[in-house]
Amino acid sequence: MSTAAKPELTGGRRIGVLVQHGFTGSPASMRPWAEDLAARGYAVEMPLLPGHGTRWQDMNRVTWADWVATVEGAFDKLAAENDAVVAVGLSMGAALSLRLAADRGDQLAGIVIVNAAVDTLRKDAVLLPVLKRFVPAFPGIRNDIKKPGMDEVAYPVMPLKAAYEMSVGWAQLRRDLPRITIPVLSFRSAEDHVADISTSRALHAGLSSKDFEERVLEDSYHVATLDNDAPRIFAESAEFIERVTREQQG
Repeated sequence: MSTAAKPELTGGRRIGVLVQHGFTGSPASMRPWAEDLAARGYAVEMPLLPGHGTRWQDMNRVTWADWVATVEGAFDKLAAENDAVVAVGLSMGAALSLRLAADRGDQLAGIVIVNAAVDTLRKDAVLLPVLKRFVPAFPGIRNDIKKPGMDEVAYPVMPLKAAYEMSVGWAQLRRDLPRITIPVLSFRSAEDHVADISTSRALHAGLSSKDFEERVLEDSYHVATLDNDAPRIFAESAEFIERVTREQQG
């Protein structure tokens, strides 16, 4: 999904928002949010991450660097065409937004992250370097959604080589969290069967941002962007985007 800015709805300035889906997921998990942002006048770029949207086996052929490059490419397009840019993401998409903030924070007004994942308490994670050589995939993590009838359109399994790539990217990102000084708004579900409390702890301990707020979602699971709290995420993120892009302008 790619839409142009409507500056007549955003105070005369062109504002871009980079929207990023999560691991094994698809833009379907973020489309309602992206459409809400576009309706508010923001330019939207929502790329499909390499290895996604085809066959799950394709994920085992790509790297964390491939995902980062895709995000940076979409960001560069928005930055070239707009006066300010904000990044938003779900799960691994949130991690990629944090990665962008660590690397290109001087060009970002802020980021909004939903059920971010940059760490895990799963004990089997330490076995990924070995398991990925012999086991192609584990059971999937899709559709952790409390609201009935919703579908994020994700792969049915978790490819292990890709999971290992993600874990390597997480480790690098955790070391670089202190480099993030821009505003960060984080939404975290109180009950999440995919991402655990370790990420929240890492963010609180690592971020250098003086404008960091974590808000708890009481009525959603992991894919909160399709869940009961989605309207709250849309409204509160729009308020955040309006504020940080105005403050960036001075």
